[in-house]
Amino acid sequence: MKKNVLVFGLIAGVIVSVLMVLSMMRCYNDPNLEHSMLIGYASMVLAFSFIFVGIKNYRDKYNDGLITFGKAFKIGALISLVASTIYVVVWLVDYYVFMPDFMDKYVAQVLREAKADGASAAELAKMTKELASNKEMYKNPVMVILFTYMEILPVGILISLAAALILRKKPIDTVKTLVV
Repeated sequence: MKKNVLVFGLIAGVIVSVLMVLSMMRCYNDPNLEHSMLIGYASMVLAFSFIFVGIKNYRDKYNDGLITFGKAFKIGALISLVASTIYVVVWLVDYYVFMPDFMDKYVAQVLREAKADGASAAELAKMTKELASNKEMYKNPVMVILFTYMEILPVGILISLAAALILRKKPIDTVKTLVV
């Protein structure tokens, strides 16, 4: 099971990380790019499709075509954890080495979008305060790690849950009890 989790976790992690870096480069250079969040989550779903492949591979190759919901969910969650960890490490490098002013640009873009959407002065003031608080928290590397895991890991867990429900396969009970 370890090999299966590592192989499919690494594949998913590399895919989601490469797509994240490409997306961030594009958004970083063009902050007015629309649908960047949609693109980000779509890349996560694409990468996490390897959860299905990983569970099915384990079920069919190593477990005689059978797998319980619990075992399938465990494999999916571990694949998600491996992929998410790669994503977090890549984001840390990307953020601290290449985009140290990311939060400044992010806050400015969010406020620009809110103004364009017609937010009132009170709403803008409230948003500015919340964003300043988030920006302050983002100065702590532990918080950066936690925020980044919270961005990707729930997506992986949901996909693991769906994959476990779809791919579970219990043995057929071939022994029947006869009542005389």
